[in-house]
Amino acid sequence: MSKTGYVHFVGAGCGAKDLITLRGVHLLQQADTVIYAGSLVNPDLLEYCPNARVYNSAYMTLEEVLSQMIQDARAGRTVVRLHTGDPSIYGAIREQMDALDVQGIDYDSCPGVSACFGAAASLNLEYTLPGISQSLIITRMEGKTPVPPKESIEGFAAHEATMAVYLSTSMLKELQQRLIAGGYPADTPAAIVYKASWPEEEAYLCTVETLEETGRGHNITKTALILVGQALKTASYERSRLYAPDFSTEYRKKSL
Repeated sequence: MSKTGYVHFVGAGCGAKDLITLRGVHLLQQADTVIYAGSLVNPDLLEYCPNARVYNSAYMTLEEVLSQMIQDARAGRTVVRLHTGDPSIYGAIREQMDALDVQGIDYDSCPGVSACFGAAASLNLEYTLPGISQSLIITRMEGKTPVPPKESIEGFAAHEATMAVYLSTSMLKELQQRLIAGGYPADTPAAIVYKASWPEEEAYLCTVETLEETGRGHNITKTALILVGQALKTASYERSRLYAPDFSTEYRKKSL
């Protein structure tokens, strides 16, 4: 570690105060400065750092966030940049890390529970059911920030794998149209999960063709995750081969 302070990028988890990692809690407890991602992070998590100076990045530009981190790190302080979910998914951390590299400031990253995993827990789902889906696609609709052309909703929908769509709740009508155009049958199971694991969580099962109707009916326009795929509601799937009696592993021989 350098003579300056240190910056920790910490995943706050999907919402519930106790779904942050133990490492994340310890880093908050040791922090001199915490810059957290506004309304996306449960403010109850700030109870882990009662003596830190706290900044809400919802009111800050990237330049202001970087300036505060650099200033405090150079003063020898420990800084926690508290991001929603897991910092590696839509956390915009690479641009922050690159700026810290230029300034010669050390940093690391602490993973967190992303919303798609909080939503799966709330609905008691397994995304990767044998014979149904062995892939989970994490994506979003293009809005103010574009999406690479090869990563269109239609292109991913053609696989009919399980899909978790972030940052798209305000575009449900277009989303359902594009999911169907890409290849999902209209009656494919879907779900809208608002603020997964938060005290105010709401979760609604529906189908791809009723996504917009379901969101409108429950007045959900933001801070929700859209799940799509047969793994959400199926009565027919294959058992895992890992525990099958006729399947050998390093630790267990198959039964004859």
